[in-house]
Amino acid sequence: MQDITHRRVLGIALPILVSNATIPLLGLVDTAVVGRLGAAAPIGAVGMGGVILTTFYLLFSFLRMGTSGLAAQAHGRADPAETAMVLHRALLIAAVSGLALILLQIPILAGAFAVSPASAEVEELARAYVSIRIWGAPAVIGLYAVTGWLIALERARAVLMLQLWINAINIALDVGFVIGLGWGVPGVAAATLIGEWAGLAMGLWLCRDAFARHLRARWDALVERAALRGMMAMNADLVVRSLLLQACHTSFVFLSAGQGDVGLAANQVLLQFMFLFAFILDGFALSAEALVGQAVGARAPGHVRRAAVISGQWAFGASLVLTLGVLFGGPHLIAAMTTSEAVRAEAARFLPWIWALPLASFASYVLDGIFIGATLSREMRNAMVQAVLLYGLSLLVFLPLFGPHGLWLAMLALNLGRSLMMARRYPRAEAKAR
Repeated sequence: MQDITHRRVLGIALPILVSNATIPLLGLVDTAVVGRLGAAAPIGAVGMGGVILTTFYLLFSFLRMGTSGLAAQAHGRADPAETAMVLHRALLIAAVSGLALILLQIPILAGAFAVSPASAEVEELARAYVSIRIWGAPAVIGLYAVTGWLIALERARAVLMLQLWINAINIALDVGFVIGLGWGVPGVAAATLIGEWAGLAMGLWLCRDAFARHLRARWDALVERAALRGMMAMNADLVVRSLLLQACHTSFVFLSAGQGDVGLAANQVLLQFMFLFAFILDGFALSAEALVGQAVGARAPGHVRRAAVISGQWAFGASLVLTLGVLFGGPHLIAAMTTSEAVRAEAARFLPWIWALPLASFASYVLDGIFIGATLSREMRNAMVQAVLLYGLSLLVFLPLFGPHGLWLAMLALNLGRSLMMARRYPRAEAKAR
């Protein structure tokens, strides 16, 4: 196995960082294009429909993580046939999952709108939006598998190319369908649908060596019971972990609503900082994911440690920059996000918690990458359970004592808890490589 260097870590992290930075652009363009229709309902419908689909699609994000860890290990063992087979199995799971969502779209929509209050006009438009976009479910879930596989093989630039390709097609069709042809909300949905399938086609082309003639698998190898069972068990652990994390973030928003409209708005503004931190630190998590996975496959525990250390060093440096950026630029960013003086003042009151957040959470991102690369999904799940219990206990203790500040203290405890619970299990990652 090649030596792990700062160049290799940055070669994965930087393209992913740029790719992540382009993701919010799609939502911005969708909103801007539909906003030119001159009515509020289409904007709300696109937003609501997008949230419904994103919520369901995120349930399958485990496929990216599971594919990445298994493919990186097979690549580290210099086993091209199994490396390709990991992608084949992941795409099979994606196809079945996507078809299931299409077949279940009626109860999915009924349940989603039952808990999402909206006017009759917004609901009608949102239903039309979702009923078109749901046909892209196999492509969206398949892209999770493709992205994980490309990251495992250190093809981060290909991931960036893929995201730019999807964005370009989506934006061009948005403008053409909505402004040019006047298709309205269905036009936005159709543009996104075509972009998703075009993205999968591009992704499969970028992974074309996995489908080379000498790597084509027999059906019995593709559906080999032990391999599929192992992949599904790992994915089940990752689903539980992701649902627990999402539950914490959702509870934070719900509890913020108890602070009144101004308090809720202020916390919503501050949460955007947290999402920004996630986009940036995720690049270093993925570098650890790929390099640790390869080191485990190559039976090189020293390389596991070096990948962890170098990725951690860069993540720590990035967290320092983020903390300083928020320290000096936070008030200006808050002012740019809201014109309400009351919301600005309330957000500024809690801004010091945001200063601490990058330093409290950077280790959890890197350790997530390490554990995914080492396919220690059960350990990730158990660490998350313990961190969530700490978060819940913090809410019970600190919310009555410190009010709204107790809510942010609990969020800080969640991130520190994730870091500490996984750090104590880190030796298992090196042991996996022996």
